[in-house]
Amino acid sequence: MIDFPRSLIEFQQRFGDEAACAQYLAAARWPDGFVCPGCGGGKAWRLETKPWTYECAGCGRQTSVTAGTIMHHSKLPLTAWFWAAYLMATHSNGISALQLQRQLAFGSYKTAWLICAKLRCSMLAPGRSPLAGLVEVDETQIACRSKNDPVTGGGGRSHQGKMLVVGAVEVEDGGLGPGRIRLSQVADYSAASLHAFLADNVAAGATAKTDGWSGYPGAAGVTHDPHVVGEMAAHIVLPWVHRIFSNLKVWALGVYHGLRRKHLQSYLDEFVFRFNRRRTRHAAFRSLLGIAAAQPPRPYKMLISPEAAA
Repeated sequence: MIDFPRSLIEFQQRFGDEAACAQYLAAARWPDGFVCPGCGGGKAWRLETKPWTYECAGCGRQTSVTAGTIMHHSKLPLTAWFWAAYLMATHSNGISALQLQRQLAFGSYKTAWLICAKLRCSMLAPGRSPLAGLVEVDETQIACRSKNDPVTGGGGRSHQGKMLVVGAVEVEDGGLGPGRIRLSQVADYSAASLHAFLADNVAAGATAKTDGWSGYPGAAGVTHDPHVVGEMAAHIVLPWVHRIFSNLKVWALGVYHGLRRKHLQSYLDEFVFRFNRRRTRHAAFRSLLGIAAAQPPRPYKMLISPEAAA
């Protein structure tokens, strides 16, 4: 499925009713035809008594287009899911839950927050390829504002009142532009935390260009290219990763009025998803729906569990 709506008018024409959304979702979930999640059989028929539900000819299992996906057991119409996915994927800065509630006329903020949280879980593509070639890597802090944090954070590399983030950016065209990025929340800037980030996000054989921080040397499979900053501004040595950090902080303040410790990684994943698809903004909608169709159900209690642990 290579076509996708490029404007709000095209979107409304393409997904104006439940049937159109269900047909698109079925094609995204089963591009080569229906596959029974129970026995793996490919022969089934549509039930007339249940909307967009298939019954397997082999084992008799009934499966709807949303069963076992991020939309499992949702009482919202598919048109609401599709509109939310389109707005989150195609708006250059995304959309907050409060804005989404107003735009789609949801009855409560909780409904809007839940659909945003579920779609955000679908912004981390499984099996994505690691960054390669020359990769700028650095750390930053995001001021944290909650009842458990001080009004002002500590200075320097102090963790007080701050959320710690490490980022990486592929350098393209000999340094003329950024490629793909990765962002991750870390507990500290120790070698253990930074080496784990590099192992998860940077391909073997890549060169990690850093500011010379002592936590980077020794990472397995990665060539370390330290550039000790000293009195020089860090953004001169590592321009692209610092631009990403700057954009991240402006986005967090502008859209969400600041981020909290709760669910920080999911918001970082949202920023990464949208940045890495900045040149194919509308195709990001197709990507998001495809990942969402492959995601397991995420009930409300599961989504808020990080809050209980925070």
